[in-house]
Amino acid sequence: MPFPTTNATQELPAVNQILASVGQAPVTTLDQTNPDVAIAYDTLLQVSREVQAEGWTFNTEYKVVLTPDTNDEIVYTNQMLQVNLSDGEGYGSKAAIRKNGKLYDRVNHTDKWTDETVTVDIVYQYDWIDLPIPIQDFITARAATIVSTKIVGDPEQHKYLSTREQFARANALEYECNQGNYTYFGHPRGNNNYVSYQPYKALNR
Repeated sequence: MPFPTTNATQELPAVNQILASVGQAPVTTLDQTNPDVAIAYDTLLQVSREVQAEGWTFNTEYKVVLTPDTNDEIVYTNQMLQVNLSDGEGYGSKAAIRKNGKLYDRVNHTDKWTDETVTVDIVYQYDWIDLPIPIQDFITARAATIVSTKIVGDPEQHKYLSTREQFARANALEYECNQGNYTYFGHPRGNNNYVSYQPYKALNR
């Protein structure tokens, strides 16, 4: 599983896009002593985490089997944004939340998991380079809108960037729908057992 890195050079092109959006010159390094660069970079990281925490097809895995450690505990790792018990796990006798950096059962009031394994659904945080391009574009556009407010404060610029952000989110949602193969009939998590009618198949006969 990809682990979020601290290799800032991967985010440099996105930071330069943000700076350009608010009328600032591009930079060759992410020099944190430059206030504008620091604001742009910190905002990009914050927005990336927020967007990924929504849970998308690319960063959500269902029915992941976790094994408690020798203390019967399951420790949250840095790349876990959300962890929920999978459907059928515990049948209402358990409910998982994050507490003190561990998976906590709020029904039984304990962070001890005496089962041999626990099956969960996980939303992961990926490193920038592992994000799909439409998601990168959306994160960058949203970060630019926020940075515009922090650095410039021009209502007209903010309005333009907000419109661009909405367009980028629409592209991200279209990508999500294509990747997820969703239907209004619904389907089990992580599966899509329904194949909708496709007229072209009849026309090809």
